Amino acid sequence: MRTRRMARKYFGTDGIRGATNSANMTAAMAMKVGMAAGCHFLRGAHRHRVVIGKDTRLSGYMLENAMVAGFTSVGMDVVLVGPMPTPAVAMLTQSMRADMGVMISASHNPYADNGIKLFGPDGFKLSDADELAIETLIDGDVQLAPSSEIGRARRVDDAQGRYIHFAKSTFPENLRLDGLKIVIDCANGAAYQVAPSALWELGAEIIAIGVTPNGKNINDGVGSTAPQTLCETVVASGAHIGIALDGDADRLIVVDETGKVVDGDQLMALIAGGWARQGRLAGGGLVATVMSNLGLERHLSAQGLGLIRTSVGDRHVLEKMRSSGYNVGGEQSGHIILSDYATTGDGLVAALQVLAELVRAKAPASEVLHRFDPLPQLLKNVRFAGGKPLDDARVKDVIAAAEAELDGSGRLVIRASGTEPVIRVMAEGDDRAQVESLVDRICDAVRQAAA
Repeated sequence: MRTRRMARKYFGTDGIRGATNSANMTAAMAMKVGMAAGCHFLRGAHRHRVVIGKDTRLSGYMLENAMVAGFTSVGMDVVLVGPMPTPAVAMLTQSMRADMGVMISASHNPYADNGIKLFGPDGFKLSDADELAIETLIDGDVQLAPSSEIGRARRVDDAQGRYIHFAKSTFPENLRLDGLKIVIDCANGAAYQVAPSALWELGAEIIAIGVTPNGKNINDGVGSTAPQTLCETVVASGAHIGIALDGDADRLIVVDETGKVVDGDQLMALIAGGWARQGRLAGGGLVATVMSNLGLERHLSAQGLGLIRTSVGDRHVLEKMRSSGYNVGGEQSGHIILSDYATTGDGLVAALQVLAELVRAKAPASEVLHRFDPLPQLLKNVRFAGGKPLDDARVKDVIAAAEAELDGSGRLVIRASGTEPVIRVMAEGDDRAQVESLVDRICDAVRQAAA
């Protein structure tokens, strides 16, 4: 199965992203994006407003100031909330009746990268049509505001408190976290203050790591993409559970009391199963991407629940959730969307639902969190210099032969990355040796086609 997103000049699978002070991630570009996006969302006669948040990267100061200049130059007022999780910016955009929201973050990437994520007035990420319209304005002429209509900028000091209150409101009122020792890893990122505070206020004993950002250590050996420190800390401290967020806190990975990592597939299975028992699971199942393990699909089917798959990217998951009436969805990587509460992935809110299931079960995390045995799955990346290797007849023949060999006992997912010149080859099935052989054969064919 192959999936390919419409090409963009600036926008990738999740906003605009790149190495700072090069290509698309300069101060000049950030100002252009502010001007273009501001102009696109100037609709109606009211005073327009944009909420801007960021993570803890050193370049956030530069890009934030540049975007303020861009937005105010076209007549839009700016509300600055400082370091805040991506889902907090989406939530505040709605609650402040803003016309749009901006998150300056490169998510789980190293500090030298940064990115710009945009939200509409409803708190949802932008549609393809909105992104294309903004790209056109970036490369075109934007109408500047008259000098008397230039926007103003102000900082909101209580934004963190607003988000903490919101996050706590998603946790069941009849439950508390008393007696739970939780290690929380904030990746030295956007949630380094709000996540430990919310968990502590709900009664947990907190051990916080990844909460000393210095502008350069975001995601550096900590967070959801580097859980080893969390695993070691959970075991060494005798904690009941460990929670890891990524740099902008829209991703969640959990560690049980034995130090074993639990991925997004297991967490979605846990939440969906719990909600189904409570009669609150909409759609009769959940939405996940083509990368989610076949074991998840079989586990849900055994419970009478369905799984709808989408292209990779949380925006595709959310689009399907909205169009088909589902309220649980996400990705194996830990982006979990609970649309009863949020318009985008929210690591802290998802963690609170996991903790609620743990409290209800009154059992160790190792028993509660591991819902199914995943099938052997292997993903390899093949870098190429140019062209379209997947259109090569030899590659198509090898893929067809691999699908015939699996004969319904597994899956293939072969796709071009939306952010770099890489072909991603994934296979899964009941036979690990077969999976490894198929992936190697396809990768070899892609390399030969790309040579």
